[in-house]
Amino acid sequence: MAELLLDSNIRVWVVLPIVFITFFVGIIRHYVSLLLTSQKQVSLQSASDTQALLRSRYLRENGRYIPRQAFNMRKHYFNDEESGFFKTQKREGAAPNPMTDPSMLTDMLKGNLTNLLPMIVIGGWINWTFSGFVITKVPFPLTLRFKPMLQRGVELGSLDASWVSSASWYFLNVFGLRSVYSLILGENNAADQAKLMQQQMSQPMGGQLPDPAKAFKAEWEALEIVNHKWALENVEEELIGRTPTPEDIYIKDKYC
Repeated sequence: MAELLLDSNIRVWVVLPIVFITFFVGIIRHYVSLLLTSQKQVSLQSASDTQALLRSRYLRENGRYIPRQAFNMRKHYFNDEESGFFKTQKREGAAPNPMTDPSMLTDMLKGNLTNLLPMIVIGGWINWTFSGFVITKVPFPLTLRFKPMLQRGVELGSLDASWVSSASWYFLNVFGLRSVYSLILGENNAADQAKLMQQQMSQPMGGQLPDPAKAFKAEWEALEIVNHKWALENVEEELIGRTPTPEDIYIKDKYC
C-alpha cells in the first residue's frame, strides 16, 4: 500500500470548508423546514382513542404492581361485554389513504425539497469542486471492503483503505454532525439527516393509517387473556424483615 504525505493546506482549504459548509447547510435546512412545515391538526377523538390504547397497554404491562381489585376495575372499564370502552365505542373504518390528500402531498414535496435536494446539490458541488482530494486518514486499519465507502472519487487500487476522500468526508459529516445539531438546536431538529431518513423509512407503506376498530379489537383480545398476578406478595418480608401479622394478612386479602 502506498503511503502519502499530505500538504497542510488541505486542512485549511478542503477539510474545514467541507465541515463548515455541511454544518451551516444543516442549520439553514432546520429553519427552512420550520417555516415550510404546516401544523397538523389532530382531532380530539383520535387523541382520546390513542390515550385509551396506551392506558390499556400500560395496564397489561404493569397491572401486577396494583392490587387485584384495582386491576379488575380497570379491566372491567375496558373489556366489559356490555359497558366496556372497547365494546361500546364504535369507530368508522380505516381512514382514507393520505396519498390522495393534497395537503399530505404538499408536505411530502416540502420534505423532499428541504431534505434530499440540498444533500444532492451540495454533495454534487463538493464532489466537483474538491474532486480527487485525499484529505485525511482514520487512525485504525481497515479492510479493502471500506474503500468504496471512504474513497469515493479516488480510484487508486494501491491506496490504503484508511485514507478518506473529499466526497466521502462530506457524507461522513452529514451523518456525523447529529450530536452537534442536537446540542445547538435540540433533540427534535430538522437538521439531523440520519433521523429524517430513519423517520421516512419507518413510515407505513402508502401512508395508510391504522383502523381504530381493529386496534380496539386487538387490544381487547390482548387485555382479555391477562390474569392478575400480584408482584408484591412478599414485599413485607423483604422490606421489614419480619413475618406478616394476622392484621397484615387481613388487610392484604381485603384490598388485593
